[in-house]
Amino acid sequence: MSGENSMSVTGKVLALLEAFSHETPALTLTELSQRTGLSLPTVHRRAAELVAWGALERGQDRRYRVGLRLWEVAALSPRGHGIRDIALPFIQNLHDATKQQHVHLSVRNHLDVVILERLSAPRAPQVISRAGGRFGTFATGAGLVLLAHAPDDVREEYLSGPLPRYSENTVTDAGRIRSILAAVRRQGYSSSDRMMGPDIHCVGAPVHGPDGSVVAAVSICFRAGTQSFQDVAPSVRATARSISRAFAVPFPRGSE
Repeated sequence: MSGENSMSVTGKVLALLEAFSHETPALTLTELSQRTGLSLPTVHRRAAELVAWGALERGQDRRYRVGLRLWEVAALSPRGHGIRDIALPFIQNLHDATKQQHVHLSVRNHLDVVILERLSAPRAPQVISRAGGRFGTFATGAGLVLLAHAPDDVREEYLSGPLPRYSENTVTDAGRIRSILAAVRRQGYSSSDRMMGPDIHCVGAPVHGPDGSVVAAVSICFRAGTQSFQDVAPSVRATARSISRAFAVPFPRGSE
């Protein structure tokens, strides 16, 4: 209770919202209490306020879910919303041209990759990503690009932590990852060779913002054996360059 007493009202509300995830989109009052460490009366009181405002919804199964009004507020985020609006026509063209694939637009939020948009064909290989989702891995095409261009301290913080293995091809040695990231910066695109699954290839390329820094990554995931990285990379890089030009900046020399 001492921890709860030292927490502000805002902190309690944020703790409740943070309890929800892609894996746990619906939670009971007891589960919210367990996940947040808040007492049941506190959870009941704050959850009722969130339901009244529209940030949470309570179904007939008595479980709480994220409410539509919270999604409406989240859509106003200038970082994600602005980038997505500029990039969407270009990634739509990439998706239409490549067929049967996943096209992602992603940004980095400290040590997480956040997916702003995902366009998928019906027969595209199954992947764990979804629009609006985040995951703490940089084993994907977009993730490698974002980590390669992250500040040195962020990159080293990620590499010093536990590096999850998703398949037998996932690289978990920090030294090897540093070499891969150096190659990404040198060649202007990334390639993830079945690191997220036994039959998934990904290619990613950086999107540069007005100040020339990397603000996002465009990537495409496709079934291994259907195409080569060399076949896919030019289209992904061209799309990233087009989005960068839409930000009204010259594409950085050496990244062509």
